[in-house]
Amino acid sequence: MALTGLMERRLADGAGPVRVALIGAGKFGAMFLAQVPGSLGITVPVIADLDPDRVRGTLEGVGWRAERIAATRIGDDALAAIAADDVDVVVEATGDPAAGIRHARAAYRAGKHVVMVNVEADALAGPALAREAAAAGVVHSMAYGDQPALICELVDWARACGFAVTAAGKGTKYLPAYHASTPDTVWDHYGLTAEQARAGGMNARMFNSFLDGTKSAIEMAAVANATGLAAPEGGLRFPPSGVDDLPHALRPRALGGQLDERGMVEVVSSLERDGRPVFRDLRWGVYVTIEAPTNYAAACFRQYGLVTDTSGRFAAMYKPFHLIGLELNVSVMSAALRGEPTGSPRGFRADVVAVAKRDLTAGETLDGEGGYTVWGRLTTAAASLAVGALPIGLAHGVRLTRSVAAGAVVRWADVAIDPADEAVALRRALESDHRAGGDAATGTGPAAPAPVA
Repeated sequence: MALTGLMERRLADGAGPVRVALIGAGKFGAMFLAQVPGSLGITVPVIADLDPDRVRGTLEGVGWRAERIAATRIGDDALAAIAADDVDVVVEATGDPAAGIRHARAAYRAGKHVVMVNVEADALAGPALAREAAAAGVVHSMAYGDQPALICELVDWARACGFAVTAAGKGTKYLPAYHASTPDTVWDHYGLTAEQARAGGMNARMFNSFLDGTKSAIEMAAVANATGLAAPEGGLRFPPSGVDDLPHALRPRALGGQLDERGMVEVVSSLERDGRPVFRDLRWGVYVTIEAPTNYAAACFRQYGLVTDTSGRFAAMYKPFHLIGLELNVSVMSAALRGEPTGSPRGFRADVVAVAKRDLTAGETLDGEGGYTVWGRLTTAAASLAVGALPIGLAHGVRLTRSVAAGAVVRWADVAIDPADEAVALRRALESDHRAGGDAATGTGPAAPAPVA
């Protein structure tokens, strides 16, 4: 039954609305909150944020009436909000991986489903979190509306139809020089002044994470770990590609494309390498490329208007936009009504490692995602563990004990880090499980069907 039908039946049965605790009321949270007043069967009785006063202003700004605001508990104690009796689903939207891990585990202990907007936490230790959620009998879900969940949906569609997935991913604005971008230079790349950015309430570190490649790597790691698709060991290549070129660019290199092999994640750039805009770019969207399993299916691609490569066998499906928090109800309802996630980590296949943006000196403190010292590069979990790489999710507020050259991967052995920290301990347990041959989740996803002549 459709989600709205399930909600109508829930309400008719007297079970009441699905009750959500929102942890972190930034842009994503605000967009979700904007939809709540007009949403069937969803309420938000409690919101936790480090700045409760700002939250009240946010609620007014997204159109909540005074009586609804007054009836909502707003504070800064996330754990109290999670433990509240009138909560069924916890939406974790802080963007802080350590906080996300702490909040998710508290929700599992309280028997609450978790919608993890915090993809940083999933990239750091998502498979371990998903295993704990399953053991507690609750759902750990990616956030519908954010690109990783939408990519997972496209992958599932393709596999359910019997197609081999060649590649899946999203679009972004990328040039190689962006890897060195810092919060001081980020607005130059967006064509804004710092004053204009401040006036628009834009966060330099967050926007820099999108620009320097870190956010793309984090999101693609989450997709790889949820779908079983492979990550490129040497990092994302960001090939320039518009929607009409996806079947050409996102096929194996041996066939003239940009992939190391079939079945990979990749992000396409909306800019040519010389800075010119790509024609019909996919900057705000997501895609999956598929391969026809038979000559008959390839003929059907042509008959029904799919754009293909020159062989006629590779085609693409895509969604040109995503609406982040405006679409989040899909995850909330799926978790509460179906007991199903809209994407969830299934195995530890990909990782995001910290790479020095410049020469770093022993004694310096790393400032993490979107900062001045490191950016996050996608790789395989095996390659990350082989060199003892420090994940980007733990590269914040830690002191270097050894110098690291620009472009080099920062390793666990290069930093002083507290092994008793909850996020560190969970990540180390995930690594130990992987080395022992037992992924900290349920597997790596179904194998893609092999194409035949």
